[in-house]
Amino acid sequence: MNTALSLSVVVCAYTLDRWEELQAAVVSVQSQRRPPEDIVLVVDHCPELQRLAGRMLHGVRVLPNRQRKGLSGARNTGVEAAVGDVVAFLDDDATAHPSWTQRLLRDYRDPRVAGVGGLVLPWWETDRPAWFPPEFDWVVGCSYRGLPEELAPVRNFIGANMSFRKDVLRTAGGFRTDLGRVGTRPLGCEETELCLRITSRRPDAVLLHDPSAAVRHRVPAARATWSYFRARCYAEGLSKALVARYGDGSAALSSERAYLTTTIPRAFRDALRPGRPAPARTALALALGVGATFLGYAVGSVRARRSAVRPPRRTAEPPCRAPGKESPV
Repeated sequence: MNTALSLSVVVCAYTLDRWEELQAAVVSVQSQRRPPEDIVLVVDHCPELQRLAGRMLHGVRVLPNRQRKGLSGARNTGVEAAVGDVVAFLDDDATAHPSWTQRLLRDYRDPRVAGVGGLVLPWWETDRPAWFPPEFDWVVGCSYRGLPEELAPVRNFIGANMSFRKDVLRTAGGFRTDLGRVGTRPLGCEETELCLRITSRRPDAVLLHDPSAAVRHRVPAARATWSYFRARCYAEGLSKALVARYGDGSAALSSERAYLTTTIPRAFRDALRPGRPAPARTALALALGVGATFLGYAVGSVRARRSAVRPPRRTAEPPCRAPGKESPV
C-alpha cells in the first residue's frame, strides 16, 4: 500500500428513494480498514435529501451539485471539493468491501497508473433471472463476463467502482456534463469518454482493473425485467454513439469490437450447452441485447449528426422522489 497518497471518496445521490442504500454505502466507506481522509456526498439538485443527509450522516461533507444537473456534474463537484491525492467514486446503492480503499491505493505505487477500477458484484434484490446472461451484467451497472479476472490494464472503468489521481481528473477537465445519467434516464458512458480522453492526452497513462477491490451493487427487482434489459441496451447504444463522436471512433469502440467478436459468440455457445438453465431465453436475451444496442447506436449516430446543425431540445427534469416505486430506468 502506498501510504504517501491520501484518498477522498465521492458518493453522488439524487433521490430520497435510496436513503437506506445511501446510509449503507456511507457506513461501508467509514468501516474501511484503511479509512479515507475525506468522504464527500454530492446531492444532485434534491434539497430534501441534502437537508436529511446533513442532519443524519456524520463524518461526511454534504454538498449540492454546483454544476449541470446529472451524475457527471455531481461527480465534478465532488472532485473539486476532494482533499485527497486520489478520488474514488462509489454509487449510492453500492457497498464497499472492507479492504476496498486499501486495494485501490496499493495499485498507485506505479506513477504511470492514472486510475484504478475494481470488481462490481451484483446484489440482486430478487433471485437472478435464469435468462439474464452474465456477459450483460453491465446492464445493471456490474462487472460482466469478459472482463479481466486478474489485475490488468483496461480501456475504461465501471462507474460504481472507480478511482483516479485528482490531478489527472482536473487536467483532463473532469466528466462531460452532456453525457451520462440525469435522474433515472439510463444513459451512460461518461466514464468511458473520460478514460479515453485521459489516455489520449497521456499515452503512457495506465488504467488498471483490480478485481480484488470489490463492491456490491444493488440490483432492484425493476431492473431484473425484460423491459429494463431492452431499454438499457438501447440507451447504451445511444451513449456509445456520442462517445464515438467526441473521440477517435476506432479507439472509442475497440473494446466493443472485441466483446462482439469474442465474448458474445462464446456466450451463445455456453447458453446452448446441455444442462444450462433457460437456454432458449438466454440466447434470446443475448440476441435482444446485441440488437437493441446496435439500434441505439444507429439512432444515436443519426441524432449526433443532426445535433451538429440544430440546438438541443430542453427536457423535463426528474423529481427528487418518484411517485411510487423506483422507476425501472
